[in-house]
Amino acid sequence: MRYDIRLELDYAYQPPVAAGRHLVRVMPMSVPGAQRVVAASLAFEPDPVERSDGRDFFGNAVAAVAYREPHATLKVAMTARVIVDVAGSTLDLTPDLATLRRELNGVRSLAPDSPHHFTAASPRIALDDAITAYAARGIAGASTVGGMVQKLGGRIYRDFRFDSTSTDVDTLPKRAFEMRRGVCQDFTHVMIAGLRGVGIPAGYVSGYLRTVPPADGERLAGADRMHAWVRAWCGSEVGWVGFDPTNDTHAGEDHIAVAIGRDYEDVAPIAGVLRTAGRQQTSQRVDVVPA
Repeated sequence: MRYDIRLELDYAYQPPVAAGRHLVRVMPMSVPGAQRVVAASLAFEPDPVERSDGRDFFGNAVAAVAYREPHATLKVAMTARVIVDVAGSTLDLTPDLATLRRELNGVRSLAPDSPHHFTAASPRIALDDAITAYAARGIAGASTVGGMVQKLGGRIYRDFRFDSTSTDVDTLPKRAFEMRRGVCQDFTHVMIAGLRGVGIPAGYVSGYLRTVPPADGERLAGADRMHAWVRAWCGSEVGWVGFDPTNDTHAGEDHIAVAIGRDYEDVAPIAGVLRTAGRQQTSQRVDVVPA
């Protein structure tokens, strides 16, 4: 599937901010055998006085920008053409949990894609006894790691309520788990905590999700959104598998990956510091259009 993607992030500051530095991760990534970026561009308004483009430890595209003059607004605009070709398979070639642990012990690499980076607590995700027990019950009866990932994701989908008013970007997984509600970030954090708790390496993926309008309705401009899902290490043969607990589905052709990390802290679309004494308002528009 070939997509044209456009993102607009708009920030309004009152009063104007005096200065700022930001790290921006919104550019889609190329994933061998699954996703290829044909072309992409990233623009800022106003123009920053400093800008450097590079990649972080996990290979995510990141733009570092700086402002020194007062400004009342900031606009981030990203456009890209991406080809997504996720090969689906009905065969579950993943090992059982005991075999996975042996295979994990045999991995000697600490490269960015090593599963060892995704087994322990991370800045936003603590290993929690209650979440681990919930995950252990959720995977009961599954004989393979792939089946466990799917069962836990499905249980979270059924047990949790999507509620955009119940949490914010700083809500920790323990709180979302106690409420059994939240947004895609919360569903993903809880699932990662549960998988790590039972011994399955798991990480966070940020990206774009194409939404399909109802058959009797028109597609609305800006109706698509940034999204989050889980990537779980399912053994040496299969490697990383994506699962979206918010929608109870494997990550497929409608999921366009932007960044991977241990949790949201590693992949936040924009993070940084501002010199301000006021408030800010934020809006987001995303279009994911089949080309």
